[in-house]
Amino acid sequence: MKADIHPDYHEITVVMTDGTEYKTRSTYGKEGDVIKLDIDPLTHPAWQGGTGKVVEKGQLDKFQSRYGNFGLAGTSGDKK
Repeated sequence: MKADIHPDYHEITVVMTDGTEYKTRSTYGKEGDVIKLDIDPLTHPAWQGGTGKVVEKGQLDKFQSRYGNFGLAGTSGDKK
């Protein structure tokens, strides 16, 4: 194995959008650097119930009414 080919792995500080901070280890920047996040789990819709909003707008009901029984025509569940 070659010596000294890996990047420096050190401690940095991550600042969330609400101002909370935590320390983690990373290859980003140099020891003691700070990353301020613009998007994080506190603000991004993917973590804030993004799929739930589809239900609120009635999109899921509209889909079910159009395609809910697709491919099920003629199957009543009675097996003879």
